[in-house]
Amino acid sequence: MLKFLARLIGCSVLLCVLAGLAAAWLTLRPLPMREATIDFDVARGMPMRRVAERVEAAGVEVWPPALTLVARVTGNAARVKAGSYRLDKPVNMWELVALMTTGANAYSDLAIIEGWNFSRLRAALAAHPDLAHDTAALGDAELMAQLGYPGVAPEGMFAPDTYSFSRGASELELLRRAARHQQRVLERAWKERVADLPLRSPYEALILASVVEKETGRGEDRPHVASVFINRLRVGMPLQSDPTVIYGMGSGFDGNLRRRDLRADTAFNSYTRNGLPPTPIAMPGRAALEATLNPAPGSYFYFVARGDGSSAFSRTLDEHNRAVARYQRAGRP
Repeated sequence: MLKFLARLIGCSVLLCVLAGLAAAWLTLRPLPMREATIDFDVARGMPMRRVAERVEAAGVEVWPPALTLVARVTGNAARVKAGSYRLDKPVNMWELVALMTTGANAYSDLAIIEGWNFSRLRAALAAHPDLAHDTAALGDAELMAQLGYPGVAPEGMFAPDTYSFSRGASELELLRRAARHQQRVLERAWKERVADLPLRSPYEALILASVVEKETGRGEDRPHVASVFINRLRVGMPLQSDPTVIYGMGSGFDGNLRRRDLRADTAFNSYTRNGLPPTPIAMPGRAALEATLNPAPGSYFYFVARGDGSSAFSRTLDEHNRAVARYQRAGRP
């Protein structure tokens, strides 16, 4: 009987040792990753069980109950910090929990929206809690010089997109990435442009694309809006774009555009001046650039908002006046 108990105890100890070794191997081995780089988000207040499931769903080959147990054993289950995380190499469970607990390798995002002007972008940078605000003391001209664009106006120079960055990252570096991105998009669109456009340079294309961006309510209308402005440039007709007037008014715009505003000359008033504005008036996205350099064929010279986000296009002034009477009466189609 004693020998049996001794063997039983011995087997139990052996099983415990083996279980311990298995657990150690399970938690200490680097976790395989289904992609070279894996991103995942942790929301504020998310329970550890849900965090573990999100990590596994993102592409880390981990058993969620095991990761949850490691976090609880270490007392860190409730200490995981919210944020966006990026893994670019395998880590074990202990390292993964430590990473999420300290917030190390946590990423954040900033979305630059199509149609924003540079003032709106600077406000978004200043308000972002995860950026190092190293551009706050820089004027626009000084900022552009530090980015490598001395003497270039900042408007339109930054590509609309969502940019991920590590917490505490430099505003200047984020803007540098956005500027390089915009240059790549612009260069590609310029190379793929149709022939015989009345645009002499990629920068002129950027200017016109910014007007197209601000004038378009629906994506499918962009090539037609671009066609209207291209046709007007070809015959020397003023662009007559309200957004350019509004941009030129700056802080003087109170939300209502009046007839006197259309007659008040500024460098950006495309009613009083022919040709393009001196700079972009906003940040155009890829679609606006591509539409500007590949406008829809046709002889439209006018368009008016229907009131549902789309536009009605006309070839003659008489057609346009009828469309205005139809779609702008009582502010509805």
